Amino acid sequence: MDTEIQVDEKLIEAFHLMFDHFPEGAQLAHKSKKIVALNPACEAIGRKVGMICAKHGPPEAHKGCLANKTIKNHKATWAIVAQAVPGGQVPVTFWLPIDGYPDFFIHFGVGYMKDYAVPPEVD
Repeated sequence: MDTEIQVDEKLIEAFHLMFDHFPEGAQLAHKSKKIVALNPACEAIGRKVGMICAKHGPPEAHKGCLANKTIKNHKATWAIVAQAVPGGQVPVTFWLPIDGYPDFFIHFGVGYMKDYAVPPEVD
C-alpha cells in the first residue's frame, strides 16, 4: 500500500532555491527512498518525483547507498564511486541530513555529469 508522505512546502522551496542551478543531479528524498523533489539536472537523467530512487537504474548502482546511515546518525555521508564514469572522472556521492526534518535527506553526486578538471566556459 502506497502511503502519502507529508512534506513541508518550505522544505521543498528551500531545496529548489539551493539546488535548481546545481550542475549535477540532486534530489530531496524521504527515508523510504521516495523522491519528493528534484533539480532539473536530476530530472534530465530520468528520475521523477514519487519514484523510489533505489529503483532507478541497475540495482548494483545502489549497493553502497548510505541514506539509512545518514538518517540514523544525522550526519553527512559520502562515498567515492568504485569506477570512473565514461568521461574518466571518479564521482563522489553525498547524502546530507536536514536539520528539523529527520525523515528527509538530500542526495547528490559530483563528477557524474561534469568533468571538473575541464575549466568552465566563461561568457
